Amino acid sequence: MNIDLNYSGYLNRYNKQYLNDLTTNILPFWLTNGLDKVNGGFYTCVDRDGSLIDSTKSVWFQGRAGFIYAFAYNQIEKKAEWLEASASAIRFIESYCFDTDGRMFFEVTADGKPLRKRRYLFSEGFAAIAMSEYAIASGDMSYAKKALDIFELILHYKNTPGLLQPKYTANLDVRGHSLCMILINTASQIRKAIKSDVLDRQIDESIKEIASYFMKPEFKAVLETVGANGEFLDTGMGRLINPGHAIETSWFILEEARARNWDPELVKMATTILDWSWEWGWDEEFGGIINFRDCKNKPCQDYAHDMKFWWPQTEAVIATLYAYRATGDEKYLEMYRKINDYMYKYFPDSEYGEWYGYLHRDGTVSQHAKGNLFKGPFHIPRMLIMSYSLSSEIIK
Repeated sequence: MNIDLNYSGYLNRYNKQYLNDLTTNILPFWLTNGLDKVNGGFYTCVDRDGSLIDSTKSVWFQGRAGFIYAFAYNQIEKKAEWLEASASAIRFIESYCFDTDGRMFFEVTADGKPLRKRRYLFSEGFAAIAMSEYAIASGDMSYAKKALDIFELILHYKNTPGLLQPKYTANLDVRGHSLCMILINTASQIRKAIKSDVLDRQIDESIKEIASYFMKPEFKAVLETVGANGEFLDTGMGRLINPGHAIETSWFILEEARARNWDPELVKMATTILDWSWEWGWDEEFGGIINFRDCKNKPCQDYAHDMKFWWPQTEAVIATLYAYRATGDEKYLEMYRKINDYMYKYFPDSEYGEWYGYLHRDGTVSQHAKGNLFKGPFHIPRMLIMSYSLSSEIIK
């Protein structure tokens, strides 16, 4: 692509940075400090220096780590230790993380005893993408079929009334953005390993649902929760904007647009979501993407509303690069440079490795642990892999 020389030099520099950070910092950190060489699978509750602070295992991260190490193997370098790390996570999932009803737990002990199960279907989704990516990496395509089976189980629970405990009573009938948007990426990842009309239909359904129900032009926002038929709910929950989630949605849709030869309608939808969400999320005073906003500019109820978490920044880096790749509009390179500069200024820990996860609004570190049940080897390495690939395409 023909780009301004200033951006070209910047992209060349960070293209090398992404690869170096992935291969010499992030992936080795979790192989050293997270991989459980006794029981298999991964720990993620580690302190700043990587020391274990809680042996509870996140089932999300068995799938997420399994995916990331296979993804790195497939996209970056065929390193045996990465493939084995993925295999370890998947073996742990198969041995310990499924309940008798086919659904998965949320937390287990170090040796796999179940501790907690939630009403959500994210553990299953992360396990599915781990298995599909591992199928590609290992050549064992039985895992592609297992991934598709899990996906069909997700849809069964999602679409069958009464199977999952409702979040609210019958007095409040709502639909949420989170599962809708993540199923686009889950299906897209599985589809790389195995074809199925089930996957294609769910991608179409999720995109239609986002456009019809969650995108609100009157607020220029994607809302996290709406009524069952897309009604605006004038409550704290109904007014909530999660800019990071919406930005992540934008690149999920751009990825699907690319699979359809850069479908112009999908590109327009995705960049509209990105533009809206950037306006709500970018902090003009301190930089970075803020956690939550209220679409009527009323106070948010979440006490972390003005913090800067790691993952909205990484998703914004991917989304802005993807948007430039799709459109050639240099405004997205400028947005990319701003978020990339902010991310690299505040999040990496030059002393102990890996990155901080939680900053106050002004960029000071809130707490210095490198992982917990929600932070581990996923958003950062995924961003590094994808940004390396996208920047390579742009500068070639």
